[in-house]
Amino acid sequence: MFALFRGACRSMSTAAYPFSKTAIVLPEPTVAPSDALKLGKGLMPYLSTSLPTPEKQRMLRHFFSRQSRNQLYPGSIVNVTLEHAPNTFTGVLLAIRRRGPDTSFVLRNIVQRTGVEMQFFVNSPHLKEIKVLQRPPKGRLRRAKLYYLRDAPDKMSALAGNTKMQ
Repeated sequence: MFALFRGACRSMSTAAYPFSKTAIVLPEPTVAPSDALKLGKGLMPYLSTSLPTPEKQRMLRHFFSRQSRNQLYPGSIVNVTLEHAPNTFTGVLLAIRRRGPDTSFVLRNIVQRTGVEMQFFVNSPHLKEIKVLQRPPKGRLRRAKLYYLRDAPDKMSALAGNTKMQ
């Protein structure tokens, strides 16, 4: 009796299950590449818009390369000038995310008694200039990400004032 039931379930499962071996799946029709794509004309405009400009490559090498003597460290006070914004943003560097052309960094400042964090992408066309106003005390801090400064405004002000942190 059990063997009969098991065989009935098996035959029902293959018929009802859409991904069974008996299901027929037709291949999707392929679209022939366009003439411009065959000649490579679609690739170069894409690369020219997505690759960093020589100025951005210099900025990446100067500030974000691990071999650079002038690399940025978390805890530095950095001034960022934007292309389209009327002013600059100055803040403590909390974190650096090194991902080649997608490298970004997070700055934090207190504006009108409110903590403001901004993330900047180095390859962004809006980013114009990065200036290091002050290096962290003792060369570098013990943490790579200084997210604990969000909850400790006294430590952040001590870092900005270049006094001894507790």
